Amino acid sequence: MAKTTFNPETLFNSLQYGFSQIVVAEGQRTVYFSGQVAWDENENIVGENDLRAQVWQSLRNVETAVTSAGATLNDIVALRIYILHDWMDKTAPVSEGLKQFFPENPPTATWIGVQSLARPEFLIEIEGTAVIS
Repeated sequence: MAKTTFNPETLFNSLQYGFSQIVVAEGQRTVYFSGQVAWDENENIVGENDLRAQVWQSLRNVETAVTSAGATLNDIVALRIYILHDWMDKTAPVSEGLKQFFPENPPTATWIGVQSLARPEFLIEIEGTAVIS
């Protein structure tokens, strides 16, 4: 897949937070993956009340989801990140996770503060789109 990222100087520097302002992608298949949370494969919560641990587990689950569809993390073009509202002022681990998992040409991202997620122990949920050749 051909993917080009843009971060115009006339928009804020989103790279410091781990995402790109714009991604242009060309490919043959589009992969949409459901929101990934901090559950392991047995539905055990990883990192209860620990945003950093939940970010890392959610991103590992994102990687598992896209690779099972024949894509890679580099094929992800957009993420929607739902963060429990009470944690919106403590989101440094989200930026750290994005920079760790997407060190070059990161996808676009929208961060959305929400009142609740599917389970009370979830602090974050990450869904997105990948484009592959």
